[in-house]
Amino acid sequence: MSGQTHVLVGDKVALLPQLEPGQRLLPVTELSELLVLSEAAQKAAREAVARANASLQPLRRVSDAAISQFFESFAALLEDPTTFEEIAKVNASDVESAQARGRSTGRLRLTESMRRDMIDGLRGWASAPSRVGELVERRQGEGFAIERRRAPLGLVAFVFEGRPNVFADAAGVLRNRNAAVFRIGGDALNTAVAIEELALRPALVQAGLPEGALTLVRSTEHGAAQALFCERSIRLAVARGSGRTVALLGAVARQHGIPVSLHGTGGAWMYIEPSAKPETVRNAIVNSLDRKVCNTLNVLLLDRAAVPSLGPVVEQALREAKAEVAVLRGSEGTVTAKLELEEPKLGHEWEWDSTPEISFGIVDGLGQAAALFNQYSPRFVASILSTRAGAFEQWADAVEAPYVGNAFTRWVDGQWAWLRPELGLTNWESGRLLGRSGFLSGDDITSVRDFFVDETGLATQRR
Repeated sequence: MSGQTHVLVGDKVALLPQLEPGQRLLPVTELSELLVLSEAAQKAAREAVARANASLQPLRRVSDAAISQFFESFAALLEDPTTFEEIAKVNASDVESAQARGRSTGRLRLTESMRRDMIDGLRGWASAPSRVGELVERRQGEGFAIERRRAPLGLVAFVFEGRPNVFADAAGVLRNRNAAVFRIGGDALNTAVAIEELALRPALVQAGLPEGALTLVRSTEHGAAQALFCERSIRLAVARGSGRTVALLGAVARQHGIPVSLHGTGGAWMYIEPSAKPETVRNAIVNSLDRKVCNTLNVLLLDRAAVPSLGPVVEQALREAKAEVAVLRGSEGTVTAKLELEEPKLGHEWEWDSTPEISFGIVDGLGQAAALFNQYSPRFVASILSTRAGAFEQWADAVEAPYVGNAFTRWVDGQWAWLRPELGLTNWESGRLLGRSGFLSGDDITSVRDFFVDETGLATQRR
């Protein structure tokens, strides 16, 4: 059309928008998207990053005891009935607002169980040792030594969905004298502000720590998250959640030279062999569908040879969980299905609030089950139910997954599995950054420094 300008972004042509004063145009070549960041979103991110960066030098001088005091004070304030009542009122308003807009509120609601998990997690950090200064490696030379020691990483940026508990989890980066900037989903922003003002900031002050060490980006704009991941002083970007939004944030961070840990697309897979015990099948399915989080069972594969004996068990377990099932075309008849789907749709992650949704298919052996997992899954959680000797090891070798189990899938949670609040879970969908374990916890956020120690005062350069 006359007067319009088109530009090539990645492998697609996009219309060049008219920018208003202060707006920034951000081409994301990896995903062929053209973003426009408002002046307000950029300012919110920039100011939060500046406050956090200003805290890094003071954090180097504080004691481990002061940091422990912060976590204990934060926990005590959340435990205080008067303080929590004020936070709960704000959260109830957030939930009501989200419901009025047709938004899911399952993860937004600040329940007593969530509150207790936050308190327990913070007290876990209060008693955890700092890893700063920890000796990683040492080489003894002739009259000298070279040591590698752990050091703070610096500024960590978090973008996470509307789950207030993640706010407390992410505070764990302070254990190793890192600072953090948080950007929470708009549905939970008021709740996060209340937590920051009534519990987090007072705890920082009580412990004598810089108030900007843990800072919230106060913006509901998606552009604020994108702007945050453009700030080059950030040493690690962590994005919780799933889907296109998280993929876009990861692309923005990488484009700006920032290492990123993406929670990625969620959804666990389970494969059932004929030798599996009926009680194990029932237990694993029911305990994998109790609520929707990233480790919830998303795809269930039943071996064809197991259909006569275990098909009814699977059907009964799915009915007990009140699950709605999408059955793979050609696998009809074993379980009650709401709809059919084609094989490529096995990659779809179900998003539900109260009624579980799951994909089901029948496969011819472990090889086919593993091949489907590697092709269509997010390469996240892979469980096998079997009593056959060697089956577990065969499954573990065949699937590209950082989390492999022989029971329910919901064990994949840092606080549950390792008694440490998790900051994120790394999938293998896009590589293996941050190690093969996948669990990212606050005490993982370190860098290293190398030290040369001349033990004689006469060390010479020899090459």
